[in-house]
Amino acid sequence: MAEARISVLCSGNGTNLQALIDSCASDAPDSIRGKIVKVTVNRKGAYATTRAEKAGIPTDYFNLVKDGYHKLGEKDPAILREARLKYDADLATRILQDKPDLIVLAGWMHVLTTNFLRPVSEAGVPIINLHPALPGAYDGAGAINRAYEDFKAGKLKDNTTGIMIHYVIAEVDRGEPILVQKIKIEEGDSLEDLEQKIHGYEHDLIVKATALLAEKISAAKASKT
Repeated sequence: MAEARISVLCSGNGTNLQALIDSCASDAPDSIRGKIVKVTVNRKGAYATTRAEKAGIPTDYFNLVKDGYHKLGEKDPAILREARLKYDADLATRILQDKPDLIVLAGWMHVLTTNFLRPVSEAGVPIINLHPALPGAYDGAGAINRAYEDFKAGKLKDNTTGIMIHYVIAEVDRGEPILVQKIKIEEGDSLEDLEQKIHGYEHDLIVKATALLAEKISAAKASKT
C-alpha cells in the first residue's frame, strides 16, 4: 500500500517528532503507515533538527529574521504583520514543494495565517496540531497554566483538563478534534505534576492521530493506482 507523505513542523526539542519518527520506522500493526519527507524548524538550535538528521530526514531551518522578513528587535506592528504574512506564504510554498499528503504541527510555536492555510487547503493537504486542552477550552498559549489556575480556584469542571489533536483552521485551536484525551487533576498535584501527566499522553495521541489519517491517505492513494 502507498505510504502517506508527511511534513512535520517543529520549534523546539522535538519529543513529539521523535515519537512520530519511531512509529514510522516500526513494523507494529498500529504504527504510522507513512514517511516523514521533511522537518521544518523556525528556531535556531531546535533539537528537533538533530532528531531528524539522525533519522536521515531532510530539514529546513526557516526563520523570520534569518531569512530577511524583518529585522531583529523590530517593534513596528505593521512591519511585523506584513512580515508574518509574507513568511507564511513562502512557508506554504516550501512545504508544498515536497508534495506532502499530511502536515503535522509537533510543537510549532507560530500561529499560521490564512496566507499559509489557504494554499495548503487548496492543495488538499490536511494540517493537524496537538493542543494541551479539551475542545473549546483554553485556546491559545498558556493552556496548561490556565487550567491549573482554574483547578486551584475550584472552577475547573470535574477537575478535568486534557489534550486533543485537531485540524488546523484560521481560528486558533478551534479546528475539528480528531482525538481527545481527558486528564484528571488530583488534589495535591502541582503544576509540574500536571505538565508531566499531559506530556505523558502527548506522544501516544499524536502518533495515534497521525496513524489514523495516514491509514486513510494510504488507502485512498492505493485505490487510485
